[in-house]
Amino acid sequence: MLEDAAEWKELKSKFLRDFASVEQLFFLKKARECVNEKGYPVSEDLFNFCYFLTIRERFSLINAQGGEGMMRFMLVQSRREIEIEVKALEKRLEGKRRPVADEQGRKLLEYLVRG
Repeated sequence: MLEDAAEWKELKSKFLRDFASVEQLFFLKKARECVNEKGYPVSEDLFNFCYFLTIRERFSLINAQGGEGMMRFMLVQSRREIEIEVKALEKRLEGKRRPVADEQGRKLLEYLVRG
């Protein structure tokens, strides 16, 4: 996982910058599930998959009721694009699936939560 330390440092920065603490917990829960239960390897694809799952969760909490027509359109379009990205990443991860959990999964979670 940490072979490319600069890349992971950038991803960690994105994780800390883009998500509130509740969203960080959601992300980490999803990452743990993906590594331990689904057997997905630790990779940039895994990070992006959990990232977009977290964004999708954020969007599910946004309510466009009573909003302007353009706002509703943008929300629906954004949700659609996020869903397409989630499915594409999941398909790639399924192709790399391992029969046992990736040992680096624990290291990833520790790395992201360390300040």
